[in-house]
Amino acid sequence: MGRLLSSSAVQALLIVVALVWITPLAGLFLSSLRDENENAAGGWWTSFTDPSQLSLDNYTALFQDSGITTAFWNTVLIAVPTTVLVVGIAALAGYAFAWLEFPGRDAIFLVVVGLLVVPVQIGLLPVAKLFGAVGLFGTVAGVILFHVAYGLPFAVFLLRNYFAEIPREMLEAARMDGGGEWRIFSRLVLPLGRPAIASLAIFQFLWVWNDMLVALLFADSGSQPLTVALQSQMRQFGSNIGVLAPGAFLSLVVPLVVFFAFQRHFVQGVMAGSVK
Repeated sequence: MGRLLSSSAVQALLIVVALVWITPLAGLFLSSLRDENENAAGGWWTSFTDPSQLSLDNYTALFQDSGITTAFWNTVLIAVPTTVLVVGIAALAGYAFAWLEFPGRDAIFLVVVGLLVVPVQIGLLPVAKLFGAVGLFGTVAGVILFHVAYGLPFAVFLLRNYFAEIPREMLEAARMDGGGEWRIFSRLVLPLGRPAIASLAIFQFLWVWNDMLVALLFADSGSQPLTVALQSQMRQFGSNIGVLAPGAFLSLVVPLVVFFAFQRHFVQGVMAGSVK
């Protein structure tokens, strides 16, 4: 009986947390479907009693705005390559630090760990000067390189620790069967590390997609992502809900889709980390 009550209390608490989390999202979505005058006249909840307020006109106008659509695709061009590069390089480096013997391995790994405590703000000015000298300042490539550089230390640290938990006997058996390092990495380590890799990919994608500080400094008007474009719209037009609400929801819904698409692997990675 006590266990049943405890389970019911936990479920009730989870339902409350879910409602608290979903309510602002639902409010943003409904606001994005209402006219600007209707949003100014009353709250988004009034659309439940008057569904005629809801339309797709704001989204139609949003996608006809070349600045917003360009910023959206810039965000995709920044977030996707950054995530792929960080995960790919970190997986290779994590395997090398975990299972390959080479001079200075432990010292180099300590340097990587030390880079975890370096705040992003310290590198903004010197990297901006460097990118200006080599012609990368104000470009999508420059934003990608900055995110890759600052995303790698944590990614390497995470995957190295995960790969190190793979039983040594399994790798030795693969080597005895004639498997080379690349074959072992691609056929054995990567499948076993899929939960950790998926978790890392989700976190990296969300961090880059929602970033504004780096993009605000390193991207110009032609390469700015959606976060900077929305901030610029707010600065120019004030409380322009007709543009900001659908733009903000568009910026939010993509990370949600990515998270729920990889949710199963993310939970596996969390559970594996808790066991280890």
